[in-house]
Amino acid sequence: MTATLEQLRRCHFAVDLGAARTRVYVKGSGLVVDQPSVAAVNTRTGALIAVGEFAERMTGRTPDYIRVMRPVSGGTVVDIEMAQRMLRHLLGDKMRRALRRKPFLRAAACTPHDADPLAQRAAIETLVGLGARRVELVDTLIAAAVGCGLPVEQPEASMIMVCGAAATEVAVLSLGNIVTAERIRVGGEAVDHAIVQHLRHEHELMLPSQNVRPLQLALSGNGLTPHGPASTEIHGRDVCTGLARSVQVDTAAVRDAIQTPLTAVLDSIGKVLRDCPPDLVADLADRGIMMVGGSALLPGFDQMLRQATRMPVHIAERPDICAVQGLGTMLEGKIEPMELNPTSS
Repeated sequence: MTATLEQLRRCHFAVDLGAARTRVYVKGSGLVVDQPSVAAVNTRTGALIAVGEFAERMTGRTPDYIRVMRPVSGGTVVDIEMAQRMLRHLLGDKMRRALRRKPFLRAAACTPHDADPLAQRAAIETLVGLGARRVELVDTLIAAAVGCGLPVEQPEASMIMVCGAAATEVAVLSLGNIVTAERIRVGGEAVDHAIVQHLRHEHELMLPSQNVRPLQLALSGNGLTPHGPASTEIHGRDVCTGLARSVQVDTAAVRDAIQTPLTAVLDSIGKVLRDCPPDLVADLADRGIMMVGGSALLPGFDQMLRQATRMPVHIAERPDICAVQGLGTMLEGKIEPMELNPTSS
């Protein structure tokens, strides 16, 4: 963790800028923003037309002079100016005025594990543009572990897997720090892409971007296991004719199509366990893996991990907001570091 708990207690608000959603926690007010990280801009005038859910609904449905943008990619801010404009609009005038009244406004932000200096600088400049005089950075793995209630400050192993839209991070934590971690650029978007490509190649069907998640949900609670439904009906556009068409999709074939990105996740778990000290691995045999992040809700994902690792696998109560909840917990001073009482010689 880059910032100390004492530094985080002085912060007034925290931001989790994700590739899929942006969340803002304000000290004393709780979670005030939970919206998609999307903005729609008029390219002729440069005016911001919409942000959040409304802008996301505009994806693929706009005239040529309206551009739908995602200023965050892979957990990193790629367009600082647009990210600032999006955050200002999401916070609203009333909340921004309340924050500006703070004499020395401090902010906290999540950053991916092993984020390079440029990515960290982009996160800092984004919040400085909102009026923050100082920005504290917190590793997403630490924030998510705190948010889902793991005893990260204790001398025992806690394993967490953050399943994001653009990347998956796996780590073993102990004594408030990361013992070993791995980050791969495979997330929910990779699964979506695999499904889209499967339907295009096997059924010559072009799937609207808004329909990918419903396809995953159609796999039901046992989606990644053979116990799910045998088939499901999917609506899309014919690649050749351009006309609307519906097909019956074999869910077993869908499961095979998404095995490649999911296998990469399993490989990262194995690497983390191999690099972890044996004493901590012994703790994990009973404690297991905690899954957080929006992609943790992929039907049957936890069962597949349980079968592959032979370890207990748990999904957090609200996996999608664990990182910002962890930041909020640290801002409110609800977590205390473990105090050591050395014996006097």
